[in-house]
Amino acid sequence: VIGYTGNNGPDFQNNIYLHISSFQKVNSNGTLNNATKYAISMGNLIPISVYFAVRHCIKATWLNDRDQFLTPNKKWQQDKEFHNDCLAFTLFHSQNKITSREGINHFIPFREKEVDSKGIFESHFLSDFIAGKLKADSQNDNLFGNDENSFIPTSPIVFSEEASAVFEAGKNLWRYYHAQDFGKNDIWHAGDFAYLNDYNANASLYDIKAYFQGFNEKGRMNARSKDFHYNDLIANLRYALESLASKIAKKVYEYEFLES
Repeated sequence: VIGYTGNNGPDFQNNIYLHISSFQKVNSNGTLNNATKYAISMGNLIPISVYFAVRHCIKATWLNDRDQFLTPNKKWQQDKEFHNDCLAFTLFHSQNKITSREGINHFIPFREKEVDSKGIFESHFLSDFIAGKLKADSQNDNLFGNDENSFIPTSPIVFSEEASAVFEAGKNLWRYYHAQDFGKNDIWHAGDFAYLNDYNANASLYDIKAYFQGFNEKGRMNARSKDFHYNDLIANLRYALESLASKIAKKVYEYEFLES
């Protein structure tokens, strides 16, 4: 298990609850919380990325907030480029809340040398997955009614131009974090967030954003950083994600996840 996600109501107004988490939430009555009731593994990472991207690639508005997501036709299952686009979108989306504070971060899409890390990553799951180095498990739970092993790449994933732009923007963000002179720059965190002052080789996207943007007195992450170069880098990532989202959105209607 590399993370958790859920399926709160299948309409746009409930998309705010759809995220990727490091841990599984349990309700006070002992039942699993809908937001994190599904475990993410090697066998279902692609289908879950498709589900996540389909629901987040089109922004919710007052016009579509009650529109229902539907059971798609089966054409999406054979579209490898669509799968890869959705994976890239999911990995770098702001609703990917994976944090190394809550366990091993399996969502680092790069190798140490690519981002000039000062330490060794605890997990190379994602970079190995992308490189097609992981072997299928015949015991995979079948969450989506098909052979999940078919969604495990057996050779390096070839990303589209739009997805590659997202990866490049993300890589620049990771590199900038790992290049920081921790404790000697202008970024400082106090109280519950003092842990951010220490270098974290296993930092996730959420952790990197937390370091640069910080939190307000209510514990909410600030919208911007005092570091102008970081603001440029995160803006570049968001722009690349928007371009990729537009591409994915066309497939959402083609594969009938939504009525056209």
